Amino acid sequence: METRRALVTGAASGIGAACVERLAADGVHVVAVDRVPIRAALRVQPVVADLSDLDGLAGLPADVDILVNNAGVQHVAPVEEFPPERFSYLLRLMLEAPFRLIRQTLPSMYGAGWGRVVNISSVHGLRASPFKAAYVAAKHGLEGLSKVVALEGAAHGVTSNCVNPAYVRTPLVTAQLADQAKAHGLTEPEVLNNVMLEPVAVKRLIEPAEVAELVALLCGPASASITGSSFVLDGGWTAH
Repeated sequence: METRRALVTGAASGIGAACVERLAADGVHVVAVDRVPIRAALRVQPVVADLSDLDGLAGLPADVDILVNNAGVQHVAPVEEFPPERFSYLLRLMLEAPFRLIRQTLPSMYGAGWGRVVNISSVHGLRASPFKAAYVAAKHGLEGLSKVVALEGAAHGVTSNCVNPAYVRTPLVTAQLADQAKAHGLTEPEVLNNVMLEPVAVKRLIEPAEVAELVALLCGPASASITGSSFVLDGGWTAH
């Protein structure tokens, strides 16, 4: 993997940071993109960019072998109270930006006859939860986009897959605890145990490194025939 170059979004913390570290450990040269500065490291090139600025995405490197679309945010509110501008922002960040990045990196992958697109989706790409209209809509859309890319890219040696974790120990989930506590009139521990982990058989948060291990597998040489799929790390949520 020492000859491979990856672009990872949302790379400053959580799943993105874990993916950067894991891919770099495999020898991949990683362009780590986030809207906040990231410290440079061996095999890691930090880039500051606001992915919601769609026109600005053209300035990001397109000559990569691996693209990990990870950046995301959450907003919790009933549909009738959901701010339309916030709905648009979430879809722009988590669906339109991945489309733009895939679109501009595919030509280089096609030219090389090899590429890996990994979209960090969610269990909410397969299931819905109340109060998360924009997030669920964006992740469902990302699932469809990923499958289209898998079908189009197969002839060019490019695979495209989704990784679908349940709640991961990240700043995004930590922020949700407070939002959900307000929405449900509960304490944060009650939200974690009675709301977030209620449908999960394995009663704990997933660690970012667990997600990164699956991402590394999907980016590696053993994944040539793995495409168009969604890989669930949900502690048994979707087993119901």
